[in-house]
Order: sequence, then C-alpha cells, then structure tokens
Amino acid sequence: MKLNLRGIIPPMVTPLKADGSLDEEGLKNLIEHLISGGVHGIFLLGTNGEATSLTHENRKKLVSKACHFINKRVPVLVGISDTVLEDSVAMCDHAKSCGADAVVIAPPYYLPISEDEFLDFMQALVPQLSLPFVLYNMPSCTKLHLSVPTVKKIKDLGAIGIKDSSGDLDYLLKLISEFKSSPDFAIIAGTESFLSTTILHGGHGAVAGGANFFPKLFVELYNASLIGELLKVEQLNEEVNKLYHTIYNVGSFSSKITKGTKCALAVLNICEDHMALPLKKFSDIERHKIATYVQSFQQTLAL
Repeated sequence: MKLNLRGIIPPMVTPLKADGSLDEEGLKNLIEHLISGGVHGIFLLGTNGEATSLTHENRKKLVSKACHFINKRVPVLVGISDTVLEDSVAMCDHAKSCGADAVVIAPPYYLPISEDEFLDFMQALVPQLSLPFVLYNMPSCTKLHLSVPTVKKIKDLGAIGIKDSSGDLDYLLKLISEFKSSPDFAIIAGTESFLSTTILHGGHGAVAGGANFFPKLFVELYNASLIGELLKVEQLNEEVNKLYHTIYNVGSFSSKITKGTKCALAVLNICEDHMALPLKKFSDIERHKIATYVQSFQQTLAL
C-alpha cells in the first residue's frame, strides 16, 4: 500500500524520566494528545525527539512502545539517521518489525561530506532498507544543504518525499515547483511558519514542532490552507508566528525551541520535561514564563 504523506506530522518529543529512561506513561499521554488533536501522522526520533542523544536501546524502546500505543491509527515515520550505515539499517528493520510505515534519513552528521559522498552513502543504504524512506534536509545539523538536482537523484533511488528544514523558503518553493508533476513525492515543510505557504503553493504538509503541544492549531491551519480560506489562514498564522516570540524565545541558547516544546508539554501535564544530555530542562523561572505563554494561547485559541 502506497503511503500518502499529507498534513500535520509532528516531530514528537521523547518523554523521559529524570534518570534518562523512557517515560511510558508520558509517551502514551502525548500520543493520545496528538491523535485527538487530529494530526495526520507522527514522526519519531527527529530533532525534537533528541534522537542523537538517546542510546540505541532507548530509541528502539521508544519505537516499540509508540507503535504499540498508536496502533495503526496514523502513519508512523521513524528517524534512522546515524553516522554508521549498519546502524541505520538495523533501526529501519526494528521500525518495520514494530509496524512503522516509513523511515526518515538525513545525511550522516559530524564529518563534513559532499553531496557526491552522500549520494554514494544512499546508493549503499537504500537497497538494504526494509521500509519506504523520506529524505530529510537539515543543513544546520548536518552541514550539508541538499541541492534540487541531488534531491532528484535520491528520488530516483526511491525516496517518497522530502522534509525540508533548511529555513530557506525560496528553496522550498523550488522543490514544490520541481516535483509538481510527481504528486506522490511529498514536499513537507520542516519550518512551521512556512506551513500555509507550502500548502497554498502545492506542497503537502508540515513536520511542525509546535503541533506537539497545540496540534489543533496546526491542523486547523493546514485545513484552512488546503481549501484556500485565506482570512482564517492569516489569523492562524498570527498565532503560529507568536510562538517564535513566546514559547520558542525563552532561554538563551539555540536549544530553546526543543526545550520550550518539552516544557510546554510539562505545563500541560502531558509528559515531564526532562531532557537527554547534553541538554537540561528549563529552570523554574523559565518554566513560569512558558506557563504564562501557554495560558495566554489557551485563552486565545480555546484549545
């Protein structure tokens, strides 16, 4: 069965206990929160999921438990990006055994590599994958911004879509234009403020971090964009853009978006906000700021 990647697919955070182990109760709460919010899929082990800071054992446990709790109600995508090809293959096989629907692959991180080297890597990896795969363009973390010609080559290898988190709107629109004759190749925005523009120009959805805590906001924005309800799109975009000045703007470091996302979920009593090292959760002062912002959004959005 062909996977139809559309809509809001949150990059789910990984609920953790204070000792770094998986918080299964928080995980179940979060999944129910997302699905009741109308999301169209769930992406495990992405950037907001702190995948690269988790042990392989914890990653596999997360996938197993999450797929069990989701129980085929929405498609499940699993990040298998790694610095070792064999570990990516092993994670893909595990994801398939748990019932996941597709995997997501970013270029191997840490060592700077060229696009040609990434193509060589993909040519070696793809034949060993047991699930369909989505390409992940995340240059801020991988040091490699995938050109449109390279994306075309990887599509030819079998990619079913691309999640673009470059933050470059012109590039995203070029992707939409380049692949408009291939509707089965999903163009998914990783920058949530680009959601409505993506849909209005013919793209397919967004992996929106804010959908972790306010899924209905993003689902409503997607639906309004899909039918061209422009006044509602404008109103909802104002709320999404507010996130960047409030919940995403607490703290001093670039990790503040991920930390703010988890803290907002803790304020909502969905899961705890413990982080995987090297990150640490917000202080009480910062948490109070998040709580104030969350309450303000709840009053405005009636969420």
